[in-house]
Amino acid sequence: MANVETKSTNISTGSGGASSTSKATLGLTGLTINAMALIAPGAFLWLTYQEQSLYGAPMAGCAMWFGLLAALLLCFATAVSYAELSKLYPGAGSSYLYAEQAFASKTKMFRFARVVKFFTGWASHLYYWVYPGLMVGVTALIASYLASIFWPNTFSGVYNSPLFMILFCIVFSLGVGYIAFRGVNGTTAVNMAINIIQISALVVFSVMAISYRTSHKEGAQAIHLSNGAAINYNVDSVPVTDDKGKPVQDTWADSSLKTDDKGQPVFKTQDRAVTADDLDKAKNTDAAILGTLTALGLGVGDPYPAFQKDDAGKWKLDKDGHAIADPFTISYKDAFTGKGDAKDPLTFNNHASAASVVSPHGFSFMIIQACIAILLLVGFESVTAMGEEAKNPKKDIGRAVLLSLAIQGAVCYLFEYFAANYFLNSGYTITNAGASGAPLGDMMMIVGTWAFGSASAGKAFMLVQAGTVFLALIGTTLSCLNTGARVTYAMGRDEEVPSHFGLVHGRTLSPHRAIWTLTIISIFIGIATVWLYLGGTTPAALDKHNLWYSFGIFGDPAKYAKLPNTLVLITLISNFGTFLLYMTTCLVAIVAFREHHMFNGIKHFLIPIFGLIANLACMLFYLIGPFMVPGMSVKEPYFALGVVALWGAYGAFYFIKGSKARGKEMLLTRKPVSA
Repeated sequence: MANVETKSTNISTGSGGASSTSKATLGLTGLTINAMALIAPGAFLWLTYQEQSLYGAPMAGCAMWFGLLAALLLCFATAVSYAELSKLYPGAGSSYLYAEQAFASKTKMFRFARVVKFFTGWASHLYYWVYPGLMVGVTALIASYLASIFWPNTFSGVYNSPLFMILFCIVFSLGVGYIAFRGVNGTTAVNMAINIIQISALVVFSVMAISYRTSHKEGAQAIHLSNGAAINYNVDSVPVTDDKGKPVQDTWADSSLKTDDKGQPVFKTQDRAVTADDLDKAKNTDAAILGTLTALGLGVGDPYPAFQKDDAGKWKLDKDGHAIADPFTISYKDAFTGKGDAKDPLTFNNHASAASVVSPHGFSFMIIQACIAILLLVGFESVTAMGEEAKNPKKDIGRAVLLSLAIQGAVCYLFEYFAANYFLNSGYTITNAGASGAPLGDMMMIVGTWAFGSASAGKAFMLVQAGTVFLALIGTTLSCLNTGARVTYAMGRDEEVPSHFGLVHGRTLSPHRAIWTLTIISIFIGIATVWLYLGGTTPAALDKHNLWYSFGIFGDPAKYAKLPNTLVLITLISNFGTFLLYMTTCLVAIVAFREHHMFNGIKHFLIPIFGLIANLACMLFYLIGPFMVPGMSVKEPYFALGVVALWGAYGAFYFIKGSKARGKEMLLTRKPVSA
């Protein structure tokens, strides 16, 4: 029968002794392109900028660029370890088998070969099983953001619809899982096309963002967003009211009620929108204002302009008798605001200069940003599993690992992050970015409106960019799903996890049990990612009341501030799995080259030691960081570390119990015979 499950040896897993039918067709360019497919330099700028802006607020966002640089150095140290291991074991592929071969080859340390191999595979699962679900979740966030652009009357620009995101997570995950099941992997040519498209798109945006900043000096009329609309005038404000129609008093950062210098209550306000009554001649008897709204082409829901008044409090009129909208003028002066106390903490808003963008601003801020930014850079190691497809694996795989990281991280991301951070201004602050479902989309609408002369053109520019990102996300999610399933498949073949994971489909030759298991897990992790993506913030009142918002939204927006941010939480769980995997790989590299004639003190000891310590330090920082950095919540890191601890404890229990049940030695008594 064509669909009978088999214990195949045709899938490259790194399992020792497995034969392969793969053809060696990839040179350095092909390997590098395939490594770059998972890193996706355009997509992740969309995905992580929001949580990097939000986590550690109100100050940590100022170190975003330097945190990325720190994460890049950490990854380079780990990449060197991967590159060097690929020279020793060019056909093995993946940390899972590197660990076994490195320890098994040693005179004394061979005893720990199976323990380290299992630990590496188990840590890999914390990364490779959570990461695809995180990708599903963030893609749902982008899709929901786009839904509010296409259907603004149905979907809110402040709240992403819980129902929409849940349905999207299910459909998107199942769709990508089906592609993986069919064995339709992205070819090198497709990966190259995707990389060229998204890199080109983000470079164009980056150049435009820098040009926008340099073209808009202090005090110049500029563009900002109000309810998702790109406009060049200030917007009138109205009080925020509760469900009884009473104005809501604003609060300080410590949740105490806000009052002015005279002790009078300060109420929350929000941008005013044009209503049907404003455009009704019978109800709006102010001819100057009515004529102005009509002349500006404003419709229901559009931002309502704040109009200029003279000293007597009367409207200033132009030659046509229309009221004059108060122009929005840009500023970079208030880069940092606040008194620095509990009520009014020091807050970062934007960078006053280019030098500020590339400054560290503080060690703790840099570490916070690095621990989020690691998500941008992971994936360079995936090419180590392509040893059998490489023409010259000993030479090219290691170079591809380093080259992909250099191109995507050191060139693309550093440039793109500089541009996005340099763009920040009084019209779009880091706080706005933290409250948005897609900060890069917002920025693109602003610069697109400026560059192309109209809000509709700015929106079109953003949608084209979003299309390239969505395309890249499909490829990235597919790639990490396949990689995660491959690790599970390899452990299933070794019977380190249930053996049914080591089966492949007789027709598609894909590890379908592992793929569909990971697909289902990704649905739930994706939903968990988006469920409280506004946690830790206090959004405006819900402006839409329909089926799409019939559940999953708190009536009191202040409740979000007391809850963990699930987007950050799931990111940290995935990143902590990455840290564990990369730490282990650095250790494996040290062991592998111990007593070896190729040993080099810098490449095989100092650099891996730096990588090991840096990865460990990033994890440990989250134990003390919440008590050192204002605004850094204890909820997300401690919950994430708790998940890591539980995963490790369960892994130890499973390993001990499974070893006894299968009659396997945990510590080997005889050195394995080389294949």
